[in-house]
Amino acid sequence: MTQKVAVLGTGKIGEALLSGMIRAGWAPADLLVTARRQERADELRTRYGVTAVSNQEAAKTADTLILTVKPQDMGALLDELAPHVPADRLVISGAAGIPTSYFEDRLAANTPVVRVMTNTPALVDEAMSVISAGSHATAEHLAHAEEIFGAVGKTLRVPESQQDACTALSGSGPAYFFYLVEAMTDAGILLGLPRDKAHDLIVQSAIGAATMLRDSGEHPVKLRENVTSPAGTTINAIRELENHGVRAALIAALEAARDRSRELASGTKD
Repeated sequence: MTQKVAVLGTGKIGEALLSGMIRAGWAPADLLVTARRQERADELRTRYGVTAVSNQEAAKTADTLILTVKPQDMGALLDELAPHVPADRLVISGAAGIPTSYFEDRLAANTPVVRVMTNTPALVDEAMSVISAGSHATAEHLAHAEEIFGAVGKTLRVPESQQDACTALSGSGPAYFFYLVEAMTDAGILLGLPRDKAHDLIVQSAIGAATMLRDSGEHPVKLRENVTSPAGTTINAIRELENHGVRAALIAALEAARDRSRELASGTKD
């Protein structure tokens, strides 16, 4: 039997997921979308050939519901969906900080819920999606979620207790790299380079370094040491980073992101 999947609240990440699924072989006829604005729904229907429906219709007809609205909008969406979601539907949440128990308490008894934290590189099929099972989700449900999110990148299963840490590391992670590139670009300009040349140098260096980390199997310390010759330019730069507490600042920043994820979860409790 054909499985129908509905993406509810189809913003940038939802659209990236939709586009990736179609490229991976999903038939547009089996994909449903919902959007807050009719113009947005029409745009998605025209662009991808999918069916635009209401949230209630999606709940009634789709086998899998992927909820991609913002955390602060999730309560209202669940109030709308709850009367229409049968207990055999798979519900996948992409909302930061909200535990699976929040959905289980508001939907029919024994509804399978899977929690996924993905990130914006889904827009270029390089996402890191972290997947956790709720109380009633089976290995089959997890495999189905992996199939969907595998269309836009890599997936990793973790216990739900680790989701807040994963949100801090990979959910917010791209922003840290963009911030670093921004700072390095400014430094390049200070050192006398035009902005476009500084940008190209840094971006390609980042791509190369990431590829080496992924493909070499070497520890990052070893890769860094390979660049750091005695009394050379790199060690002088590393010394300044350490003197300014960059390592400690990064650890504190990730702890702050994790704590905020927990705050978002506590804000959803009755």
